[in-house]
Amino acid sequence: MSTIEYTKKNKIAIFSLNRPDVLNAQNAQLHHELNDAFLDFRDDSDLWVGIINGHGRAFSAGADINDFAPSTTESSAGFRRIRAEQIWKPFIAAIHGYCLGGGLQLAMECDIRIAADDARFGYPEVLIGYFPGSECTLRLPRYINRSNVMELMLTGKQISAEEAYRMGLINLVVPRDELMQAAMSWAESICNAGPLGVQATKEMIIRGYNMTWDDGMKLEAELIGRVRNSEDFKEGTRAFIEKRKPQFKAQ
Repeated sequence: MSTIEYTKKNKIAIFSLNRPDVLNAQNAQLHHELNDAFLDFRDDSDLWVGIINGHGRAFSAGADINDFAPSTTESSAGFRRIRAEQIWKPFIAAIHGYCLGGGLQLAMECDIRIAADDARFGYPEVLIGYFPGSECTLRLPRYINRSNVMELMLTGKQISAEEAYRMGLINLVVPRDELMQAAMSWAESICNAGPLGVQATKEMIIRGYNMTWDDGMKLEAELIGRVRNSEDFKEGTRAFIEKRKPQFKAQ
């Protein structure tokens, strides 16, 4: 059985984690299949926004301990899937139920995070004698206050969606039955914008984060040149002058 259900709806790709019997715990097969789906999404010019969610009772409870045990760690350590933040198209995480450890790491790769009111967040790795690897300790301090990072990672505690919103982990909390509707609404809103401009914006924000000011300005100039020479920019300016909705084509 496939561990990822990958579907396409107009310009939106939906990546559904599909191991509901184990709360979408992540094993090697899931990472390989997610990698393949991400690459297809990246290379398909007809797809502009991705949504990641989970089937069953959880977004993802983290790593599958049966696959992650010390006896199997060496055999699975060589593969590293592409990250959502390495793809310039925007991603939205639609989170319900447990979002723990590697599940929260996957959600934090996304650009926007929407949570159902039943969502639970945390990094429980220390409770089994491990620590939050897979870049968790590198990524989270870039998003929220360090004291909140320490609270979550040193104790292994779980927090509610409302507390996660207060910390800045997520953008929005909605009732469980409105989660995918809200995620689709945000995705459709992004699809109304010029896709090349959206992708350049994400690329600038992510790549520019660790650049010097001068290097960042050089990257900005490169991206401006790329977008200004696109057919979409010409169409967008014409549509603005003609007071009509632009017809973007990602070209």
